[in-house]
Amino acid sequence: MKILMVNKFLYPNGGSETYIFKLGEYLTSVGHEVQYFGMEDERNIVGNNVGSYTSNMDFHGGSISKCIYPFKTIYSFEARKKIRKVLDDFKPDVVHLNNINFQLTPSVIYEVKKKRIPLFQTVHDPQVVCPNHRLYIEKKEIVCDKCISGRYMNCMKNKCLDNSIMKSFIAMVESYIYHTLKTYNKIDKYICPSKFMAGKLIEGGINSSQIDVMHNFSDKVVTTCQHKAGEKYALYFGRISIEKGIKTLIQVCKELPEIKFIFAGSGPLSDSLHGIKNIEYVGFKKGKELRDLIEEAVFTVYPSEWYDNCPLSIIESQAYGTPVIGADIGGIPELIIHNHTGLIFESGNKLELKKAIKRLYTDDDLEKQMIKECLSQKNNSIDIYADKLICKYQRMMEAKA
Repeated sequence: MKILMVNKFLYPNGGSETYIFKLGEYLTSVGHEVQYFGMEDERNIVGNNVGSYTSNMDFHGGSISKCIYPFKTIYSFEARKKIRKVLDDFKPDVVHLNNINFQLTPSVIYEVKKKRIPLFQTVHDPQVVCPNHRLYIEKKEIVCDKCISGRYMNCMKNKCLDNSIMKSFIAMVESYIYHTLKTYNKIDKYICPSKFMAGKLIEGGINSSQIDVMHNFSDKVVTTCQHKAGEKYALYFGRISIEKGIKTLIQVCKELPEIKFIFAGSGPLSDSLHGIKNIEYVGFKKGKELRDLIEEAVFTVYPSEWYDNCPLSIIESQAYGTPVIGADIGGIPELIIHNHTGLIFESGNKLELKKAIKRLYTDDDLEKQMIKECLSQKNNSIDIYADKLICKYQRMMEAKA
């Protein structure tokens, strides 16, 4: 089968890129042919045979006024022309969209549908129903779903995108245009990584028949666990930012001086980790260094205070046999079996988080039980995920034949 993966970035940049690279690599290993379409960038690690990509543009970097074509972020004639070249050369059986808005724009949807190719999209963020793609207003530090009902004016009113009225205006216009045109209804199948996100899409007007829920996968294969022989510690790894609940977690760390915490990652709140005796900040880690940190931790903590979709950090932790303490927000509770593969607490509740951390840190028997149960979870393996996805591709191709 020929599969075209479409994503604005074709180099390691975040969760959606990790998803397309690992999924594409696996699909190729089992006999499928995968090519990629996105923006031109010297950091790209995947591509297509004809070398057709859109010009590089960074909507979030700096002022939108530096662009002489701000409305190119709404509809890109270039993206439609460039993807046409790939479609004509590669002739894919399926096109699988990921993150496309602003840089590629939904213009590519029209080109794919013109050629009557089955069209899938994995919903990495709520961009279909939220103009700023986050369901979160950073300057107010609150979750927000006011735009889901179609009142996209709220985006500009609250300056939701980078606290910029111009960027927020463009995002608002984009949402009004594509929902009025019912462009998002042209997607044949949305792959939602959480039931939570599926529910938000349905609230936003997407037909439930267009949606399948498939939690993100792990490409780790671990059956035994030899960790936790050294100094005990709790681990947070990921973006060091306000919406991830870092402020709340730091407060809890200060109140539990007897427990060592390690923070791995980067972000705007990194400096706030310095000078706290029981916090060791190790910066951004990946590969074996990150794996060792995860495996040797008593547990990882995911104290999010926004609508996280399906965090790979949680899936990866449990795949390595490390329990997770996670907030009850967004898709997080779908990934943790309370009292079995981790503990769930009320998002933003400092007392509940503190209680959960003390409980799991001091109860060795509970930790050992949870390690076994984490390692027994095989539902998120990449082979199972890919097999299900290929079946969905085939059914859609047959339906359109």
